[in-house]
Amino acid sequence: MIVLASSSPRRKFLLEMLGIEHEVVPADVDERREPGELPQTMAVRLAADKARAGRKQRPDDYVLAADTVVVLDGDVLGKPVDAADATRMLGRLSGRDHQVVTAVALAGPGGDVLERCDVTRVWFRTLTPEVIEAYVATGEPLDKAGSYGVQGYGGVLIERVHGDFFGVLGLPIRLVGDLLEAAGRPYRFRR
Repeated sequence: MIVLASSSPRRKFLLEMLGIEHEVVPADVDERREPGELPQTMAVRLAADKARAGRKQRPDDYVLAADTVVVLDGDVLGKPVDAADATRMLGRLSGRDHQVVTAVALAGPGGDVLERCDVTRVWFRTLTPEVIEAYVATGEPLDKAGSYGVQGYGGVLIERVHGDFFGVLGLPIRLVGDLLEAAGRPYRFRR
Protein backbone atom coordinates (compact mmCIF):
# COMPACT_ATOMS: atom_id res chain seq x y z
CA MET A 1 0.00 0.00 0.00
CA ILE A 2 1.13 3.51 -0.84
CA VAL A 3 0.11 6.56 1.15
CA LEU A 4 -0.69 9.54 -1.08
CA ALA A 5 0.24 12.71 0.81
CA SER A 6 -2.08 14.87 -1.27
CA SER A 7 -5.73 15.89 -1.29
CA SER A 8 -5.64 16.35 -5.09
CA PRO A 9 -8.47 14.40 -6.72
CA ARG A 10 -6.42 14.26 -9.94
CA ARG A 11 -3.47 12.53 -8.25
CA LYS A 12 -5.84 10.09 -6.57
CA PHE A 13 -7.54 9.38 -9.90
CA LEU A 14 -4.21 8.72 -11.65
CA LEU A 15 -3.14 6.21 -9.00
CA GLU A 16 -6.54 4.52 -9.28
CA MET A 17 -6.18 4.45 -13.07
CA LEU A 18 -2.89 2.60 -12.64
CA GLY A 19 -4.40 0.19 -10.13
CA ILE A 20 -1.97 1.30 -7.40
CA GLU A 21 -3.53 0.56 -4.03
CA HIS A 22 -3.28 3.67 -1.92
CA GLU A 23 -4.72 5.64 0.94
CA VAL A 24 -5.01 9.43 0.94
CA VAL A 25 -3.43 11.14 3.95
CA PRO A 26 -2.88 14.81 3.02
CA ALA A 27 0.29 16.46 4.29
CA ASP A 28 0.24 20.06 5.42
CA VAL A 29 3.45 21.98 4.67
CA ASP A 30 4.35 25.63 4.16
CA GLU A 31 4.33 26.08 0.38
CA ARG A 32 5.96 29.50 0.25
CA ARG A 33 8.90 30.01 -2.06
CA GLU A 34 12.20 30.64 -0.33
CA PRO A 35 14.12 33.80 -1.34
CA GLY A 36 16.07 33.23 -4.55
CA GLU A 37 14.80 29.66 -4.88
CA LEU A 38 14.58 28.33 -8.44
CA PRO A 39 11.14 26.95 -9.44
CA GLN A 40 12.44 23.43 -10.03
CA THR A 41 14.26 23.45 -6.67
CA MET A 42 11.07 24.69 -5.02
CA ALA A 43 8.91 21.92 -6.51
CA VAL A 44 11.38 19.20 -5.46
CA ARG A 45 11.74 20.64 -1.95
CA LEU A 46 7.98 20.86 -1.46
CA ALA A 47 7.33 17.34 -2.77
CA ALA A 48 10.04 15.98 -0.44
CA ASP A 49 8.69 18.01 2.51
CA LYS A 50 5.20 16.61 1.89
CA ALA A 51 6.55 13.06 1.68
CA ARG A 52 8.45 13.51 4.97
CA ALA A 53 5.36 15.02 6.64
CA GLY A 54 3.32 12.05 5.44
CA ARG A 55 5.93 9.63 6.73
CA LYS A 56 5.67 11.21 10.20
CA GLN A 57 1.98 10.24 10.16
CA ARG A 58 2.61 6.81 8.63
CA PRO A 59 6.20 5.76 9.47
CA ASP A 60 5.81 2.14 8.33
CA ASP A 61 4.46 2.93 4.85
CA TYR A 62 5.80 4.29 1.59
CA VAL A 63 4.53 7.85 1.19
CA LEU A 64 4.16 9.43 -2.26
CA ALA A 65 3.90 13.21 -2.61
CA ALA A 66 4.01 15.72 -5.44
CA ASP A 67 4.15 19.43 -6.05
CA THR A 68 3.38 21.40 -9.20
CA VAL A 69 4.42 24.95 -10.02
CA VAL A 70 3.62 27.00 -13.10
CA VAL A 71 6.45 29.24 -14.29
CA LEU A 72 6.12 32.26 -16.60
CA ASP A 73 9.06 34.59 -17.21
CA GLY A 74 10.76 33.17 -14.12
CA ASP A 75 7.76 33.96 -11.92
CA VAL A 76 6.04 31.14 -10.06
CA LEU A 77 2.29 31.36 -10.57
CA GLY A 78 0.76 29.62 -7.58
CA LYS A 79 -2.88 29.12 -6.73
CA PRO A 80 -4.81 32.38 -7.10
CA VAL A 81 -5.97 34.13 -3.95
CA ASP A 82 -9.27 35.14 -5.56
CA ALA A 83 -11.06 35.57 -8.91
CA ALA A 84 -9.25 38.83 -9.70
CA ASP A 85 -5.89 37.12 -9.18
CA ALA A 86 -6.97 34.22 -11.44
CA THR A 87 -8.05 36.73 -14.10
CA ARG A 88 -4.68 38.47 -13.90
CA MET A 89 -2.73 35.19 -14.21
CA LEU A 90 -4.78 33.96 -17.15
CA GLY A 91 -4.26 37.30 -18.88
CA ARG A 92 -0.49 36.88 -18.47
CA LEU A 93 -0.62 33.31 -19.86
CA SER A 94 -2.79 34.28 -22.86
CA GLY A 95 -1.06 33.66 -26.20
CA ARG A 96 2.18 32.58 -24.51
CA ASP A 97 4.07 29.51 -23.49
CA HIS A 98 5.09 28.63 -19.95
CA GLN A 99 6.55 25.74 -17.98
CA VAL A 100 4.79 23.35 -15.65
CA VAL A 101 7.25 21.87 -13.17
CA THR A 102 6.04 18.80 -11.27
CA ALA A 103 8.17 17.01 -8.71
CA VAL A 104 7.38 13.69 -7.07
CA ALA A 105 8.92 12.23 -3.94
CA LEU A 106 8.66 8.84 -2.27
CA ALA A 107 9.55 8.49 1.41
CA GLY A 108 10.24 4.95 2.55
CA PRO A 109 9.99 3.44 6.03
CA GLY A 110 13.79 3.43 6.30
CA GLY A 111 14.02 7.19 6.08
CA ASP A 112 15.14 7.57 2.47
CA VAL A 113 13.36 10.09 0.26
CA LEU A 114 13.65 9.56 -3.49
CA GLU A 115 12.85 12.49 -5.78
CA ARG A 116 12.20 13.05 -9.48
CA CYS A 117 11.16 16.15 -11.43
CA ASP A 118 9.53 16.81 -14.79
CA VAL A 119 9.30 20.04 -16.79
CA THR A 120 6.65 20.38 -19.51
CA ARG A 121 6.12 23.30 -21.86
CA VAL A 122 2.53 24.45 -22.39
CA TRP A 123 1.22 26.97 -24.94
CA PHE A 124 -1.97 28.93 -24.31
CA ARG A 125 -4.30 30.15 -27.03
CA THR A 126 -4.85 33.89 -27.17
CA LEU A 127 -7.74 34.49 -24.79
CA THR A 128 -10.29 37.26 -24.98
CA PRO A 129 -11.33 39.01 -21.75
CA GLU A 130 -14.75 37.38 -22.19
CA VAL A 131 -13.25 33.87 -22.31
CA ILE A 132 -11.13 34.56 -19.23
CA GLU A 133 -14.14 35.97 -17.35
CA ALA A 134 -16.32 32.98 -18.30
CA TYR A 135 -13.63 30.49 -17.28
CA VAL A 136 -12.99 32.19 -13.94
CA ALA A 137 -16.76 32.21 -13.32
CA THR A 138 -16.74 28.37 -13.43
CA GLY A 139 -14.67 28.40 -10.24
CA GLU A 140 -12.28 25.83 -11.70
CA PRO A 141 -9.14 28.01 -11.66
CA LEU A 142 -9.42 29.00 -8.00
CA ASP A 143 -7.58 25.99 -6.54
CA LYS A 144 -5.04 25.34 -9.27
CA ALA A 145 -1.46 26.48 -9.81
CA GLY A 146 -1.41 28.98 -12.66
CA SER A 147 -5.22 29.32 -12.43
CA TYR A 148 -6.07 26.52 -14.84
CA GLY A 149 -6.72 22.82 -15.00
CA VAL A 150 -5.85 21.06 -18.24
CA GLN A 151 -8.19 18.17 -17.38
CA GLY A 152 -11.33 20.31 -17.17
CA TYR A 153 -12.75 23.39 -18.83
CA GLY A 154 -9.21 24.76 -18.91
CA GLY A 155 -8.29 22.25 -21.61
CA VAL A 156 -9.98 24.62 -24.07
CA LEU A 157 -7.39 27.28 -23.23
CA ILE A 158 -4.45 25.09 -24.27
CA GLU A 159 -3.01 25.23 -27.77
CA ARG A 160 -0.41 22.48 -27.29
CA VAL A 161 1.73 20.62 -24.77
CA HIS A 162 5.34 19.54 -25.24
CA GLY A 163 6.32 17.01 -22.63
CA ASP A 164 4.47 14.89 -20.11
CA PHE A 165 0.74 15.60 -20.10
CA PHE A 166 0.42 13.76 -16.79
CA GLY A 167 2.96 16.18 -15.31
CA VAL A 168 0.63 19.05 -16.23
CA LEU A 169 -2.19 17.11 -14.56
CA GLY A 170 -0.08 17.01 -11.39
CA LEU A 171 1.47 13.53 -11.31
CA PRO A 172 3.94 12.38 -13.99
CA ILE A 173 3.12 8.67 -13.79
CA ARG A 174 6.31 7.55 -15.52
CA LEU A 175 8.25 9.18 -12.68
CA VAL A 176 6.03 7.43 -10.14
CA GLY A 177 7.04 4.18 -11.85
CA ASP A 178 10.70 5.21 -11.65
CA LEU A 179 10.40 5.96 -7.92
CA LEU A 180 8.65 2.69 -7.14
CA GLU A 181 11.29 0.76 -9.03
CA ALA A 182 14.13 2.65 -7.31
CA ALA A 183 12.53 1.81 -3.95
CA GLY A 184 12.43 -1.88 -4.83
CA ARG A 185 8.66 -1.86 -5.34
CA PRO A 186 8.34 -1.95 -9.15
CA TYR A 187 4.99 -1.21 -10.70
CA ARG A 188 3.06 -4.32 -11.70
CA PHE A 189 0.47 -4.26 -14.45
CA ARG A 190 -2.84 -5.79 -13.44
CA ARG A 191 -5.57 -7.43 -15.49
